Amino acid sequence: MSQQETATPALSPKKKVRKEVGEKLAGALAEYKQELGEKTLATYVRNISKDISRDLLKVSKKRQRRSKKETTKKTTKAAAKK
Repeated sequence: MSQQETATPALSPKKKVRKEVGEKLAGALAEYKQELGEKTLATYVRNISKDISRDLLKVSKKRQRRSKKETTKKTTKAAAKK
């Protein structure tokens, strides 16, 4: 039999950020795994990573909107001077 390589679909930016934040939190809170239990800690990490990733995406969208507004203002001012 031949081995088939399955192409994993690319993660959306939201899920990618959530996964990165979750890995960092799990690593940082590894010492509490004994006290809380593995499942409980995983649940907390998942919920917190969802909240953080949601907020990070909101901030990045705001920055993009602001930069678009600033560029349009600059172009309109430049056009008005001519």
